[in-house]
Amino acid sequence: MLFFIYCIDKPDSADLRAATRPKHLDYIKGFEADIVTVGPTLTDDGEGMDGSVLLMDFPDRAAAKAFTANDPYNQAGLFASVTVKRWKKVLPAT
Repeated sequence: MLFFIYCIDKPDSADLRAATRPKHLDYIKGFEADIVTVGPTLTDDGEGMDGSVLLMDFPDRAAAKAFTANDPYNQAGLFASVTVKRWKKVLPAT
């Protein structure tokens, strides 16, 4: 089942994000078969990253929550909030 995961960084956390990014990317690559699409949200000027959006395919909510709990970004305390919601693809039709 598909899950929309939206993570918002804590204010003034660009240095923490940059320092943790290599571990985060390695972690994400371990779930490559589950990825629909992933990427950072950007600041209004497009120069900085201030969160993450992930569309992932997991067997259930528990697996999605475990994934977010073990993300190095989350473990480092980067996120002010993490939202995990079931998601349904409508368009484009497959």
